[in-house]
Amino acid sequence: MVLVIDDTKPIFMQIAELIENGIVDGTMAEESQVPSTNEFAAFHRINPATAAKGVNLLVDSGILYKRRGIGMFVATGARAQLVARRTDEFFEQYVKPLAMEARKLGISPEQLNTMIERSSGLAPETGTDKERSAAL
Repeated sequence: MVLVIDDTKPIFMQIAELIENGIVDGTMAEESQVPSTNEFAAFHRINPATAAKGVNLLVDSGILYKRRGIGMFVATGARAQLVARRTDEFFEQYVKPLAMEARKLGISPEQLNTMIERSSGLAPETGTDKERSAAL
């Protein structure tokens, strides 16, 4: 779990996203302890207050909870909560604009679905696709 600092986003939000990613991909299981704010601060060479702010975002949203004197833990149901939220965000950020652009271009839902399957390797390329790829 390595944080690559992105200057376009506050570091505390990046810490929160790092933890969220670990929960979503299963690296941090529900009811498991997450690193302390001091561990995050030392490992990523950031201020402990910044790390604490990122962790507290997740506590406030119910993703993590505190066990007094022990540390922070991933809440039961946190993964499902994160997946649901991220699915909604994915729909708003990517699917809606994609569908709008497809509609403008006259691409049918079936054609769009085929394109998506092709891009994910689920559908074989057609001759036209192969010719297009060869031309590039």
